[in-house]
Amino acid sequence: MKTFKKVAFTAVALAVAAIGVGCASGPSPAELDRDALQVIRSAFRDEGIVKVARLDQDAANEACSKALGKEPPAEVVKAIEAANLKTIKPPSDGKYLGDWKEGEKLAQSGRGLTWTDDAKTPNGGNCYNCHQISKQEISFGTIGPSLYQYGKLRGVADPASDAAKPIVEYTWGKLWNARAYNACSQMPRVGHMGILNEAQLRHVMALLLDPKSPVNQ
Repeated sequence: MKTFKKVAFTAVALAVAAIGVGCASGPSPAELDRDALQVIRSAFRDEGIVKVARLDQDAANEACSKALGKEPPAEVVKAIEAANLKTIKPPSDGKYLGDWKEGEKLAQSGRGLTWTDDAKTPNGGNCYNCHQISKQEISFGTIGPSLYQYGKLRGVADPASDAAKPIVEYTWGKLWNARAYNACSQMPRVGHMGILNEAQLRHVMALLLDPKSPVNQ
C-alpha cells in the first residue's frame, strides 16, 4: 500500500509539473517522459518469466507511441519497415507448412507469457482474439481482418507451387514480424519476439494456406 501511495503521489507531482511545461523554468517533455518512465518502472518487478525489461521499447515501438495513434512521418515508416524486414528468418529446412489441425489448436490458445506460466510451457497464438479464421468458431475478435478463406481467396491451390510462393513467403513474413509490412501494426511479432517457435509457425501457416484446412473450405 505504501508503494502504491508513493507511485500515486509521484504521478500527481508529474501531472502538476506538466502544467508548467510552458514556463521557462518547467521541465522539458523529454524530462517528463524520463520521470514518468521511472514512476512506471518503480511499480513493477521481475516475476517468474515476466521481466521488467518488457517495458523497454525498441525503435519501432517508440516511434509509433510518439505518433499518438497517427502514422509517423513517411521516412520513419520506411526505416521501421526496412529494419524489421531484415529480422525475418525463413524456415530452416525450407518447409513452410505443418499440420493445420495443430495450427487450429494454436489459434485457439491464448496461453503463455504471463508470470504464472512455466517457461517450458508452449505458448499459444491467440489468433482468434483479433481475427475470424474458420466458420466453425463463432467467437472471435475484429481488431484484425477476417482470415476466413485466406489461401483460397489468394489462389493458393497448391502451396508448394511456384505461383503460390510469393503469398507463402509473405504470410510467413507477416507472422514472423508484421512491422516489416506495416510499421505500426498492432499484430504481435510472433516469430521475431519468440512467441511462437518455427514448428508452431508452420502449423499456423498450414491453417491459413492448406487447401484441406477448414479455413479454405
